[in-house]
Amino acid sequence: MPVANAASPARQSTLLIFAAAAILLITTGTRQVSGLFVLPIISTTGMSIASVSLALAIGQFAWGTAQPLFGALADHYGAFRVLVLGAILLAVGCVLTAFARSELTLLLTMGVLSAAGGAAGSFSILIGGTARHLSAEKRSLAAGTINAGGSLGQFVFAPITQLVIGAWGWGAAMYTLAVSALLTIPLAWPLRPRTPLATHKPAAQRPHTTLREQLRIAVRDPSYICLNLGFFTCGFHVAFLVTHFPGEVQNCGLTAKVAANSLALIGLFNVGGSVGAGLLGQRYRLKHLLAGIYGSRALLIVIYLLMPKTSLNIYLFAAGLGLTWLATVPPTSGIVAKLFGVRFLGTLFGLTLVSHQVGGFLGAWLGGIAMSRLGSYQWIWYADMALAIAAAVVNLPIREDKPLRRAAVAV
Repeated sequence: MPVANAASPARQSTLLIFAAAAILLITTGTRQVSGLFVLPIISTTGMSIASVSLALAIGQFAWGTAQPLFGALADHYGAFRVLVLGAILLAVGCVLTAFARSELTLLLTMGVLSAAGGAAGSFSILIGGTARHLSAEKRSLAAGTINAGGSLGQFVFAPITQLVIGAWGWGAAMYTLAVSALLTIPLAWPLRPRTPLATHKPAAQRPHTTLREQLRIAVRDPSYICLNLGFFTCGFHVAFLVTHFPGEVQNCGLTAKVAANSLALIGLFNVGGSVGAGLLGQRYRLKHLLAGIYGSRALLIVIYLLMPKTSLNIYLFAAGLGLTWLATVPPTSGIVAKLFGVRFLGTLFGLTLVSHQVGGFLGAWLGGIAMSRLGSYQWIWYADMALAIAAAVVNLPIREDKPLRRAAVAV
């Protein structure tokens, strides 16, 4: 009988983690295939690439700025209610996008409504909602597993979305994404309010700290500022590639199928990258993992710019990108939890995602500007490489104890 009772919390934790991963699979999958819609929307509506890029850039920014709002709501009311709201917003946004025939309509539907729905079912809500139910030593791997779900979503949704676009048009693909969004509602049931496990309280979080006081502490913390500066680069990198890499591939003379397969490979390989980052975060300092991830991105861009643009090389490049793609999320959320605890993790990690999506806005928008005015993405690749190097450096001063020393005091 005691064994059964002991096993029950373990089973509940596993169910919680995989439910969160499945939700992120869908919400991230719908967002990370947006680049596949750029050329079809342009060809059927007559909009310019700069206009469509601006709508997607607004979507990147809206997704980020909504994170701390939904994170605060989840911290107060629970993740379940926020996830249900997000599913409805995302589904409605996808359906209305299918009817968009003007720049303003596309900006409001795909750029605001769908992005807000995706934000309500994204990293800060899911990782924050699960972390408070897990012991400290399980959080890094849990964050990696949940993040891997989002990466797997890109692998699953990219080829399916391209198949539907090719067979029935981009409007039908939007309807498919809307139905998928509604599937997150039953998946959110395990994240309904429950009594959280006791967690340690770092020095930066006093026992009766309010959200306003915690925010005041966080924005004055140099480590938190450095973390946000590095995460800005991650947003620039990911949004630029999600929005423009399919077009870049086709500009190289390759097919739309190669572009979709490349996005799928990025997602597939980031499953390993995310879980690997979660596992390594239990043994090594998270700031060193982040520095290594950002530095490897700069190296990958150098290789891409020098290599012949064949299908095989594009696939190899996509696989390399996948290993680092969203592998920054587990160590970033882990550092936030180490610095400030998990009580307001949804809000504080949501704020780092604002920085991420400011970079995302610039990556998506400037990519469209570069292509429309210069006819190539060359200078954006250079900017991405320089930002990656800067991000690797800025993470090193972050204040972080060694994992073993931290684990010794965590309860």
